[in-house]
Amino acid sequence: MKLTNQYIVTLLLILLVFSCKKEEPSPYPEIEFVSISATEVEEFNNQLEVFISFKDVNGDLGTIDADDLTLKIKDARLNDYDWFHIPPLTPNSEDLDIEGTFSIQLNPLFLLGNGDEESTHFSIQIKDRAENWSNQIATPTVIIRDSL
Repeated sequence: MKLTNQYIVTLLLILLVFSCKKEEPSPYPEIEFVSISATEVEEFNNQLEVFISFKDVNGDLGTIDADDLTLKIKDARLNDYDWFHIPPLTPNSEDLDIEGTFSIQLNPLFLLGNGDEESTHFSIQIKDRAENWSNQIATPTVIIRDSL
C-alpha cells in the first residue's frame, strides 16, 4: 500500500511540473501615462507636452518611414485622432525587449465654442510594426481658458 501511495504522489508531482507552462509575454506594446506639462492653458499660447512610458517585448515600435503614423492621440472634444510618427526604437529594428519614456508635443489648444473656458483630456495609443495596438491611456483633464 505504501508503494502505491508513493507512486501516485510521484505521478502527481510529475504531472504538476509538466502542466505548469511558462506564460508567454504579450506581443502587444504597453503604455502608461507619466505626466503632462500643464493642466491649465491659455488658448493659442501654451504648447502641451505629454510624457508616456512604454514597454515592448518585441522591440518593434517605430518605423523608418516618416509617413507611417503609429501613435494616435485624440482630444475628447473632437471626433478624429491626430497621428504622429515614431522612429524605430531599436537599432536595425532588432527583436529586443525595450522600455522607456517619450514625449508628445501638442500644438497650442484653442476653444471650440463661445465660452471663456473648456475642458478636455487626451486618449493615446501606439501601434507596433506587427500592427498590434497598445492599451489606451488617458491624460488628466486640461482646462483651456480664453486668451483675453
